[in-house]
Amino acid sequence: MPTRVPVLSHPAEAELFGDALTCEAWLPAGFHAGEPRQPPAAAEALLHALAVAEDARGDDGDDRKSELPVSFQRLEAKVDLLMNLVGKLARQREDALPLRALRWSHLGVRLDAAQPFGVAEGNAGVVLIEPAAWLSDHIELPARVLAMSTTADGQHHLWLRFAPLGAGLADALDRHLFRLHRRQIAEARLMARQAD
Repeated sequence: MPTRVPVLSHPAEAELFGDALTCEAWLPAGFHAGEPRQPPAAAEALLHALAVAEDARGDDGDDRKSELPVSFQRLEAKVDLLMNLVGKLARQREDALPLRALRWSHLGVRLDAAQPFGVAEGNAGVVLIEPAAWLSDHIELPARVLAMSTTADGQHHLWLRFAPLGAGLADALDRHLFRLHRRQIAEARLMARQAD
């Protein structure tokens, strides 16, 4: 699996990501035409719970983890292993979301795949994203197909603009993207230090 998510030259890139805080990731994700199966409050609650869990874990490159007692760190490591195992088992289901490169902001998302998505511009539906690699649950965000393209390397790209989100869900999504962005910056700095 490539480690980088490509930045493409396409008008939809500017429309969704031009002036917005943007994150790139490899996450289980997909798009389905039709209505959401979950209410917006479910996505908001999952993002809030994820924020609480990740803040407690100290995943954003801070030193809080070293301040925790060793016994708590061991317990946390065991929970992490259990969550990874449950996540692997959940991804073996037939309806599991495929792992995809994605680029997203509070305005929308671009999904990348080796096969066509089978949708048309203007189609309305739902973006499904597992917001954390260690969590085998997903959020549903209503969206509309903004554009599609296929690059010379055979990759299919689908740009989806989120429908207007309620204030609570929009805030939870903004906070999640900010944490992801901050984590990506910390990882890039660590890699740069290791390369020196």
